[in-house]
Amino acid sequence: MQRRKLGTQGLEVSAIGYGAMGLTLAYGPGDVQEGVATLRRAHDLGVTFFDTAELYGMGTGSNETLVGQAVKDFRDEVVLATKFGFDLAAQPFTGALNSRPDNIRKVADNSLRYLGTDHIDVLYQHRVDPEVPIEDVAGTVKELIDAGKVKYFGLSEAGPETIRRAHAVQPVSVLQTEYSLFERDVEQLFPVLDGLGIGFVAYSPLGRGFITGTAKPAGQYDATDMRNTDPRWQPGNFEKNVAAVDRLAELAAGKGITVSQLALAWLLAQGEHIVPIPGTRSIARIEENTAAADVTLTEADQAAIRAILPEGGHGARYAQVPAWI
Repeated sequence: MQRRKLGTQGLEVSAIGYGAMGLTLAYGPGDVQEGVATLRRAHDLGVTFFDTAELYGMGTGSNETLVGQAVKDFRDEVVLATKFGFDLAAQPFTGALNSRPDNIRKVADNSLRYLGTDHIDVLYQHRVDPEVPIEDVAGTVKELIDAGKVKYFGLSEAGPETIRRAHAVQPVSVLQTEYSLFERDVEQLFPVLDGLGIGFVAYSPLGRGFITGTAKPAGQYDATDMRNTDPRWQPGNFEKNVAAVDRLAELAAGKGITVSQLALAWLLAQGEHIVPIPGTRSIARIEENTAAADVTLTEADQAAIRAILPEGGHGARYAQVPAWI
């Protein structure tokens, strides 16, 4: 597996990482042992970057514990990333934010315990909290870095002003935001990242599974699956997106690869500072995804992709799209 540098602070990871959210959240019920086996197979294939979050366990630590269990035998060979920033103490959970310094410290300590490690490689603010100055957030993470509990600082779904202000207090190594053939808006931030020397991690790089060619209409998933309400799965958008993926699949077949591999190779071709983190519960899928690191796209390939999806997929990525500040 090729490796890539994220930012200028020393963070280096595999060209393709692994996003663990779907093992416990948003895509229906999962199996712990299946998740552990998938993570370990990813490592066998050269993946060194594993992404989790407090939110993915909804305050129980289940996702971080699963990740920690899976990597315990090779912890020193991998980069573990986790996140803080939601108010999970609220019952019922409403999506409210909490990036107050005391909560950041508490979540970091919990994450260390759940992951079974003495340090977090990348600690992200999961969502920007308008009630807490980003300077206070960055300063608190800096304290954790100085204490040896954290190595690198990351932001997720942050805009240019927030990124610059945070970076002035504690250098930001990486920004994480949705990016795929279906979602291109974040490209407007790339000049800011390049100027500050910040890497980029693409979550949902396969459009929450739509670009795998296995999408079903909304309503045909488990009741807990977020795709039932995702705008891209709704009537009108769904049919247009299926047609686009079918055309991408034809292009991929002509190269002897799958549509997922085409989509991941496209992301890697957009810049050396980009690392996608596809998630899956399937060992077969992790084998398919990691093989995309060896795919080379020609200019003609990229032009053909742009012709199919010149501005991304049909429908917004969320019912309420986060505002970047």
